[in-house]
Amino acid sequence: MAAGDRKKNRWLKAALLAGAATCALMPAFSLPAYAQAVDSSTLQPNIPEDSKLLLAANELVYNNDNETVVARGAVQIDYGGYKLVAREVIYDQKTGRLKARGNIEFVEPTGNRIYGDEMDMSDDFANGFINALRIETTDLTKLAATSGERVNEEEMILNHAVYTACTPCATDPTHRGIWEVKAERVVQNGRTKTIRLERARFEMFGKPIAYIPVIEVPDHTVKRKTGFLFPQFSMTQKLGFGVTTPYYIAIAPDMDATLSPTVLTNQGFLMEGEFRKRFHNGQATLRAAGIRQMNAEDFTEHTSDWEEDGFRGMVASTGNFQINPRWTFGWKVMAQSDNNFSRTYEIKGFDARTNVNQGYLSGLGRRNSFDLRAFYFDVQDADPEDKAERQQAIVQTLDHEYIVPQPVLGGELSVTTNITNTDRDLPDTYTTAYGVDRFRGLEGSMTRLTSEVEWKRQFIVPGGLVLTPMLAARGDVHRLDMRPPVGYTSSFVSDDSATRSMLTAGLEARYPVLVTTDYSTHLFEPIAQIYARPDEDHAGGLPNEDAQSFVFDATNLFERDKFSGFDRIEGGTRANLGVRYTGTFDNGVLLRSIVGQSFHLGGVNSFATADLVNAGSDSGLETDASDYVGMTGIDLPNGISFATSARLDKDDLSLRRNDTSLRFNGDSFETEIIYTRIGAQPRYGLADTSSEIQGAAALKFHDYWSVFGSVTYDIGNHIVSRNGVGLSYDDRDTVFSIVYEQTRDKSSSQANDWSIGARLMFRTLGDIQIGDTTLTGF
Repeated sequence: MAAGDRKKNRWLKAALLAGAATCALMPAFSLPAYAQAVDSSTLQPNIPEDSKLLLAANELVYNNDNETVVARGAVQIDYGGYKLVAREVIYDQKTGRLKARGNIEFVEPTGNRIYGDEMDMSDDFANGFINALRIETTDLTKLAATSGERVNEEEMILNHAVYTACTPCATDPTHRGIWEVKAERVVQNGRTKTIRLERARFEMFGKPIAYIPVIEVPDHTVKRKTGFLFPQFSMTQKLGFGVTTPYYIAIAPDMDATLSPTVLTNQGFLMEGEFRKRFHNGQATLRAAGIRQMNAEDFTEHTSDWEEDGFRGMVASTGNFQINPRWTFGWKVMAQSDNNFSRTYEIKGFDARTNVNQGYLSGLGRRNSFDLRAFYFDVQDADPEDKAERQQAIVQTLDHEYIVPQPVLGGELSVTTNITNTDRDLPDTYTTAYGVDRFRGLEGSMTRLTSEVEWKRQFIVPGGLVLTPMLAARGDVHRLDMRPPVGYTSSFVSDDSATRSMLTAGLEARYPVLVTTDYSTHLFEPIAQIYARPDEDHAGGLPNEDAQSFVFDATNLFERDKFSGFDRIEGGTRANLGVRYTGTFDNGVLLRSIVGQSFHLGGVNSFATADLVNAGSDSGLETDASDYVGMTGIDLPNGISFATSARLDKDDLSLRRNDTSLRFNGDSFETEIIYTRIGAQPRYGLADTSSEIQGAAALKFHDYWSVFGSVTYDIGNHIVSRNGVGLSYDDRDTVFSIVYEQTRDKSSSQANDWSIGARLMFRTLGDIQIGDTTLTGF
């Protein structure tokens, strides 16, 4: 082995740079329009000035007469992180040509490997030739050609080239990918930065399935280029078969657009367009879509889809900006010609049952958070009168939380503030099967300001008992401009304004007990809490917008205020008792459990007080002694996990609510079964007991193939409400999937009751998709 001076060994550097030049051949088959940005300087090595050149060979011959330098026998060159191996390397100083022969292998610092049998290059790398070329990249793609040549100082030509991506080959050299691209000739032009494929064909399983006489695409140095993208396909019940041909437009380095015309066999021509603009701290988009609907009679009669015979469309915009590392703002808004266009025509990103239009400003600090938002809920259903959307409130909210940095009286002091403003066009009222009215939203407007201060401190007394005293003070101010609920049996505040307050003193005691054995560890933690406070002011007499959803279970057993929002306050004195357990076994088994009960000790029970939606009715907390709540879970090392939560009647232990899941994750099979049972809550709006079971499973077979399916069964109504099945192949280079899903929509809010989705993706080439290939439950 010898170390040489770089100036005296110019031919050695030439050997390395000539090998690097062949890297320009590698991206010849990168077809997508969204090409990755690669600096053209990578066509020659970036070698540090102080790099040492190391040469190893069985024989090194300097021929002064012929002005050649020859290295023979197991030649190895290492220079600046680049390595070249060959049987023989010859540098001709007169012609300035460098030749390498025999089992050539060139390795870049990035890990890419170039192989060949014979290489002949000029020392300025402008022109050259290599035989039996093979390239293997670090992203597990392969390129082979009978020969490669660089001509005219700007063109790289590959003859009889084959390209494929083969991820499994990294661990299984015998594996053969199911697809490859072949071309008689591939020409990369460094001046125009394009790649031209001549007489190219795409093969799967060794059989040609597509032939292209000539195609020219951007090379790997081009970030973006105007042109067509891969087509997309769809298949739905009412729209028919659809073909989308997206056209990408590169406007400027910070702007681009996509036009996506779609032909639907049942409904005609749908046009979509999206404009994108990037700024130094974020980006904004503008989206539009429209169609002149052809066959409205294909939809269900007396729905908004059926009545819209003519033009239908939408316009939308999104924005996300980072003001600084702690502050962000943005928006997502949509307007459409009718209430169901985006959902019916599955406009991506805007096809949800309820599209949430909002603008926001958020900040997060070390000890405080700020969030300001405005909401408009666009309910997409098939109701021609759009009643559900008009019953939704237009909402503005502000949330701020601050934790004082320094301890106050040895404890933590926090301040929580919320401002909410709502405005509703139509009242949202309905009568339950038992004749009880529920007022989910009142016509008119309301503004509420809430501020709460909380202090708590933890003490550990001798013996391990953990005591946490706390104090809290809260105040609310309401501005009311709402039409009083007609038929409401309780007292409703009819003034233009109202105030309320709540003072709370509490104490929590926990006594953790750790038990260890030779094979396991167990932590038992009895917990007791007591909260003393006055009765709730104006209980049931104020609007309830954000505290309507209420479920009493083990997750909120130890909450100081169990209501889900600010519009209701838990009043009266209450105690919570329970035990928490965690077990860990050396064989990998994990156990966890919580069980407990809550007791109303004095004052007026807020959960037994009627409000506009009867939030506490039949909740299990409306009596002095609550129902029992508990949850338990077990995780086994063989992939089985089980979890269940339940609420049991305090008197007869009958099941009032249950959520149970059983899951298995194996190498070739995975499944999950979820059972939900909710007991009747007549005053809350659930007239009868409701129970449902959901199942999902996936089975992998024959290497990369898998079959999967899901089903949802409504036990009470004896009907399968949703089901689907799918088949997929995935070896990471090729992804194929086909999915069929059916939904039984009794409300007729969906235009399509069944759909078919399919996807075919070739890594590094492109992705063809028909509809949605996700299945509920996966």
